[in-house]
Amino acid sequence: MSFADPANPEDLIKEGSDASFMTDVVEASRRQPVIVDFWAPWCGPCRTLGPALEKAVRAARGAVKMIKIDVDRNPAYAGQLRVQSIPTVYAFVNGQPVDGFQGSIPESQIKAFIDKLTGGSSADTDMAQLLSLGAESLGLQDWGGAAQAYAEVLAMDPENIKAIAGLSRVYLATGDADQARQTLAMAGDSQDPDVLSARAQIRLLEAGAGAAGETATLRAKVAADPADHASRFELARALASTGALKAAVDELLTIVQADREWNDQAARRELLTIFEAAGGGSDIARDGRRRLSSILFA
Repeated sequence: MSFADPANPEDLIKEGSDASFMTDVVEASRRQPVIVDFWAPWCGPCRTLGPALEKAVRAARGAVKMIKIDVDRNPAYAGQLRVQSIPTVYAFVNGQPVDGFQGSIPESQIKAFIDKLTGGSSADTDMAQLLSLGAESLGLQDWGGAAQAYAEVLAMDPENIKAIAGLSRVYLATGDADQARQTLAMAGDSQDPDVLSARAQIRLLEAGAGAAGETATLRAKVAADPADHASRFELARALASTGALKAAVDELLTIVQADREWNDQAARRELLTIFEAAGGGSDIARDGRRRLSSILFA
């Protein structure tokens, strides 16, 4: 099966007409599935369904094409197919209509409609494998491998939240905080755990940037005066900004144990940021929360 070029939207989605219907739909569907969207400019549900259909067609990366037919200007084939209300969508394969629906439907149903039409979602399988590879590479500190995996996912789905968060973490790990922020901005206000983790890592990096080079000095201050919570707090921030999260947790828990209310519970709040940055299921978060609870509820 020959696919359209996914890099060129004109190959995937185009305006059709009664005059071009045989070429754009019937003949084209002998090479790959074609979705026909019967609509009209005055139709409110059409304005909702149309963009959602286009998004799903682009996400299918060339496995299916879409032809948009304005029924007011092109009534012939709408009449032949007995289109009684709009929007109406038909799917053509091998020159024949094989499936369809009427009215605006949720994006999940649109995706299922296209997956059924194309014989499954191999793209989804590929993306899942690449995301798994990216996560594994991150764990192994293989930044190049992780970056390549996430970049491939974003080439298929530019709005993939997991890949956006993963690539942002790669940039953070390699010291490019500005690029990490720019990449993470692509996630908008997403509350996905991976996005929240990346945001927390950026906050830790920013908070400890000024003290990152003063670790030895801060350690000396704490050694000289274990009750110097301000210096210990700055030491924890410096450690966290360099990725030494477990060591940072140890310092912050020492503060909480000595004075849980110090500086309006600053140490406890910083701990929560570290747990979020590490990821809720990480050993650092699980062990840190257990130790924090044992102090607070002792």
